Amino acid sequence: MSDIEFEKELKVSETGIGGLEVVELPVHGDPRGWFKENWQRAKMVALGVPDMRVVQNNVSFNAERGVTRGIHAEPWDKFVSVATGSVFGAWVDLRAGSPTYGRVYTATLDPSRAIYVPRGVGNSFQALEDGTAYTYLVDAHWSAGLRGTYTFVSLADPELHIDWPIPLDQATLSEADKGHPMLADVVPMAPKRTLVTGCDGQLGRAVRSLAGERGVSGTFDFCDIDEFDLSDPDAYSQYDWDLYGTVVNCGAYTAVDRAETPEGRVAAWGANAAGPALLARTCAEHGMTLVHISSDYVFDGTRELHDEGEPFSPLSVYGQSKAAGDLAVAGCPRHYVLRSSWVIGDGRNFVRTMVGLSDRVADPDDRLDEVTVVDDQLGRLTFTRDMAAAILHLLDSHAPYGTYDCTGSGAARSWADVARACFEAANGNGDAVVPVSTAEYYAGAAGPVAPRPAHSALDLSRLEATGFHMPDWEQELKEYLASLLGKR
Repeated sequence: MSDIEFEKELKVSETGIGGLEVVELPVHGDPRGWFKENWQRAKMVALGVPDMRVVQNNVSFNAERGVTRGIHAEPWDKFVSVATGSVFGAWVDLRAGSPTYGRVYTATLDPSRAIYVPRGVGNSFQALEDGTAYTYLVDAHWSAGLRGTYTFVSLADPELHIDWPIPLDQATLSEADKGHPMLADVVPMAPKRTLVTGCDGQLGRAVRSLAGERGVSGTFDFCDIDEFDLSDPDAYSQYDWDLYGTVVNCGAYTAVDRAETPEGRVAAWGANAAGPALLARTCAEHGMTLVHISSDYVFDGTRELHDEGEPFSPLSVYGQSKAAGDLAVAGCPRHYVLRSSWVIGDGRNFVRTMVGLSDRVADPDDRLDEVTVVDDQLGRLTFTRDMAAAILHLLDSHAPYGTYDCTGSGAARSWADVARACFEAANGNGDAVVPVSTAEYYAGAAGPVAPRPAHSALDLSRLEATGFHMPDWEQELKEYLASLLGKR
């Protein structure tokens, strides 16, 4: 007890390995012994220690001085502190792609000094006293599946330059720890996996494509509703969620008018509200980050420009179901909600439809001479490739959690303006687009028609503050049309 430094100020120090942090702990002692707050969430998080979701507490007891364990990199974050005695610790970054891969940090831990060890950083401990015990809080339950993802490196690797206080030939090691590979032969620990739902939709396809271009698709899993129905509670048992760090939910029910029917109403609420609520609960329980896609339809469109703080005011069943999903997702501590409008990507969409109609008007054998398109709904197109890039930017940059508007930048135009640009690019027949009001367009509709927001432009300043700028949608439309028309 006399060797413990009492009454330290609670302090957190960096180590040179990303995420590995030393925590100096105040220990209060007197002739009877000592007391400390071993883990104090509010104080430590305020000083920069990650907000752990602790699910398990383990204790390692070392009977004799010289017991040496490691070097093991495990697939969870841990907070390690000494209960009695002291240890010499050595930590090695074994994370694939880490800028500090292979770097070593060493320190002595006693009851007044603890350390936060992020996933994939190898840890080893050498007991410096008989009867040394240390504890570690972890944010994932141990499982056989996770055990298979451990990474190891040799305690004796000369490349690591670890100066063990007790030489390893005099220390007590397990046979397994003696047989670990040298750093040059280590298979680095891959990052946690990312699950993308709704992978067959326009945005899901764009995320898959971008992950492939960036060489990270090997850590992605993709599924659609036929494999994983978010609204079915029983479907969640098919995944070992501790293997995942992120879920990107690209799935949604988007048949806006059909959602006004009895059958469509049930489907919309299942896919857009009940499913995201179940997914948010699962992500919260397992400490995962949830990315969810919202819509301009959560607003009534009375404001010309919508920001993230505007209260919900949906006009339609679809908009109501999307607003409910947004509220549910916000209950997940680690969440990003990206709000889009007028989405265009790989698949059936407005631009493709307009190109097809332009071709019909240009065909002398087709009786179609003109096309009516509404001109009293104003907004911007959102191209899925840009939204996919925004998603990966938020994740990679560890931007603050919350809601981000995410549409193309530039001027707000009407649907008629977009249609005219498509007609001109396809066949030079933009004058065949006849602008009409929304009321006129749907006057003869046979089925229910969902009310639309008149203004759908979204404020991009919060997304831009993270360092990401959405391209001008009109320029993107030109490029999209050139690619589309070039394939005909």
